Amino acid sequence: MANSSWGTVGLRLLTRFGAGILVMVGLWLGTATPAQAVTLPPSTMVAYLPPGNAITDGRALLRYSLPIDNGDIRSVQETLEGLSEWLRSKRWGPITKDFNKVERLLNRNREAILADIPDGKRAAAVSYLDDIQAQLPPAREAVDLRDRETIWIKRSAMLDDVSRIEELMVEGFPFEVPEEYSHLPQLKGRATVEFTTNKGTMQAVIDGFSAPVTGGNFVDLVQRGFYDGMEFTRAEDNYVLQTGDPDGPEEGFIDPKTNTYRAIPLEILVKGDEAPIYGATLEELGRFLEEPVLPFSAFGTLGMARPNTDPDGGSSQFFFFLFEPELTPAGLNLLDGRYAVFGYVVENKEVLDKLTQGDRIESARVIAGAGNLVQPT
Repeated sequence: MANSSWGTVGLRLLTRFGAGILVMVGLWLGTATPAQAVTLPPSTMVAYLPPGNAITDGRALLRYSLPIDNGDIRSVQETLEGLSEWLRSKRWGPITKDFNKVERLLNRNREAILADIPDGKRAAAVSYLDDIQAQLPPAREAVDLRDRETIWIKRSAMLDDVSRIEELMVEGFPFEVPEEYSHLPQLKGRATVEFTTNKGTMQAVIDGFSAPVTGGNFVDLVQRGFYDGMEFTRAEDNYVLQTGDPDGPEEGFIDPKTNTYRAIPLEILVKGDEAPIYGATLEELGRFLEEPVLPFSAFGTLGMARPNTDPDGGSSQFFFFLFEPELTPAGLNLLDGRYAVFGYVVENKEVLDKLTQGDRIESARVIAGAGNLVQPT
């Protein structure tokens, strides 16, 4: 096993005030020992995080990251997601109004939503729309009964249908991956991976629409059984949980076909861009104020570990981001733009709270989307 300090991430909250938050981040994801790690200058270590409500739910982030442009289904999505605020504060009136709004949106814009669905998939979309509408009456009844649990369940089920409709809108793959990475596996879509650990089972969605090379590498390694039986080698102050460091001197995956280290480029899709940036951090490009499509704002974010000095040196090591999302609002934390995100844990996130250094992944399996993995020819 390689140097155990690979991928150390330390984050310390300094203070919270009025319009924002100051966060001190001591950060290194490299092969140097902590004693050798270079301390970031104060101007870099302290970042002002602007006011705003970050999206902290992995499923919502995955919905917004889909390469679609249909404002009608997005309005349904946003209305359903906004219910969370009313549910927490038990605002029953606004909850009823939002359910009524969803019904109006679906009745008025049904054809506009279906217009963006390919003909061969339209029947499935109709079924999902019908399912949403069928769940609205019992959801309103639950509001009358002040039954928050049932409302949460109905909201979640309707949002799952929204996700399925939005995924049906995606036609083809939205961009060309640079030719220089054609020797690497690529995920041309999404895949769901189930992790069975000694503390429980959880599922993550890997997003190839935003990170095809990073996601493709990960799904390929999962299918090879690379992570089966692998220990978590780093549990840093409840901020990150890291694994992927194989036994022996190597710090990543050695491709048996070439007998060489498979290096994965830093891959970040910025909001508003048509394709990801490769090989450089947003800070290096002078774009440090811009936000990635897949941010580190959700508990259970999957990030690619890499050497501190080499943006393109990642391979098999990755980490789960465990920092409380309310401490990293609205982007601009010091992980966004420096490390690649390639997915989010969407089922049984509470398992992450139980895992620590020395625990292990008993098995990792692709349970959906395996056909989206494209191997190099």
